[in-house]
Amino acid sequence: MDGKFLNISAYRFVALDDLAVLRGRLRDACVQAGLKGTILLAPEGINLFLAGEPDKLSGWVAWLKSDARFAGVEPKESWSDHQPFNRMLVKLKKEIITMRQPQVRPIGVRAPAVRPLDLKRWLDAGHDDSGRPVVMLDTRNAFEVEIGTFEGAVNPGLRSFGQFPERVSGLREGLQDKTVVTFCTGGIRCEKAVLYMQDHGFENVFQLDGGILKYFEEVGGDHYHGECFVFDRRVALTPDLKETGTVECFNCRAVVSAEEQRAETYVFGKSCGRCVGAGSSR
Repeated sequence: MDGKFLNISAYRFVALDDLAVLRGRLRDACVQAGLKGTILLAPEGINLFLAGEPDKLSGWVAWLKSDARFAGVEPKESWSDHQPFNRMLVKLKKEIITMRQPQVRPIGVRAPAVRPLDLKRWLDAGHDDSGRPVVMLDTRNAFEVEIGTFEGAVNPGLRSFGQFPERVSGLREGLQDKTVVTFCTGGIRCEKAVLYMQDHGFENVFQLDGGILKYFEEVGGDHYHGECFVFDRRVALTPDLKETGTVECFNCRAVVSAEEQRAETYVFGKSCGRCVGAGSSR
């Protein structure tokens, strides 16, 4: 334990047909436990980011798992000295991660996955257990990739995950005859990515089980350069799951490193070098 607040992220692809009722139950249970964060519910499952006092959050997770539909939820954990969320939200969505490919339905069909320790072994060796070269494919948005990613990873340059199907089709030639490992922050995007790729003829494709956060938990920073963006007030974490000095620009929401904050163009609570005179936002 390294901090006052336990932070978890987790998802589960499972058929849900009682969304309105479930929304109320989950929110009431979170409020009662003093938790803050965001839970997304959709017909395809649940995606959550929560923080709270360790005992209360662990108790809430046990309560969630008492529902058979969520028994397989596997949270990724980290710690913070402060509550990284401002409020408690439970939202109903069409998808828990938006891809706009209704034929990709992970419910009951888990994407092939490689565990973090096995991935490290592959990357150490430069090939998988069958001798095929391993290519890491980042399924996150470009601004996330910019602050940290795996060494040599392919970056499709996404502004949103909905662009992934179009972008990955242009990568087919470079990925042939290789083992492709897709990855993201916590596993949800890279799971959908693998299923889409399999449906479109890609072979030897795996997701990094648990995403970057689980890799950090079990491996650390081997073969990874930089930080990992997270969707809360901590903004980014180091491979030892510690908060960094990275912030988001108040104006354009760009990620601003500690070094960039020392520039004259960065004004706390107002603007950064990327948006000064540009009038753009992420």
